[in-house]
Amino acid sequence: MRIFKEEQRFNQTWLIVLMLISSLVPLALFINDYLKNPETYSVTELLLLLSILIFVGCFIFFIKLSTKIDQHGIHYKFFPIHRSFKIIPWTEIEHIHVKTYDPISDYGGWGFKGGALWNRSKGQSITVSGDIGIQMILKNGKKLLIGTQQQQAAERSIAYYKSKYQQL
Repeated sequence: MRIFKEEQRFNQTWLIVLMLISSLVPLALFINDYLKNPETYSVTELLLLLSILIFVGCFIFFIKLSTKIDQHGIHYKFFPIHRSFKIIPWTEIEHIHVKTYDPISDYGGWGFKGGALWNRSKGQSITVSGDIGIQMILKNGKKLLIGTQQQQAAERSIAYYKSKYQQL
C-alpha cells in the first residue's frame, strides 16, 4: 500500500515581505495619528486596532493545505475553510494526472479558487504555491486541481492507484 501525504503553507519570502509592508504602513499611520493628537484614539481603541492589524497580517500564515492519497481516494483539507478532510473516492474520478499549470492565468492566483470569477472551464483549484498540481476530472464533469510541491511522489502514488483502478 502506497500513501502520499503533504502539508503546505503560505511561506514564500515575497509574501512575507508583502504582508509585513501592508501591516506596517497602516500601523505607522495609526501610531503617527495618535502621537500627533492623543485624543484621536483612546489607548483601548489603539490597542484594539493594533491587535486587529496584527491578526489580519498573520492570518494567511495559519492557512494550511493538507493532501493525502491512499486506497480510499484523494483527501484534501484547506484549513480554515475545511475543518476536516474532504475525500474524493477513486470511484468518482474519471481522470487524474499531475501537471504544470499557470496559477495566474489559469486560476487567478493561489488559494481556494472556484472559477466563478475566472476561467470556469478550468474548475476549482486549491493551491498554496508553485505551478504543479494534481488535476482531477470527476465523473460528474467537475474539475479540481490540488497544488503539490512533491511532484514525483504524487505521480508515483497516483500511478500505483491507477494500476489498481484501471478506469482512471
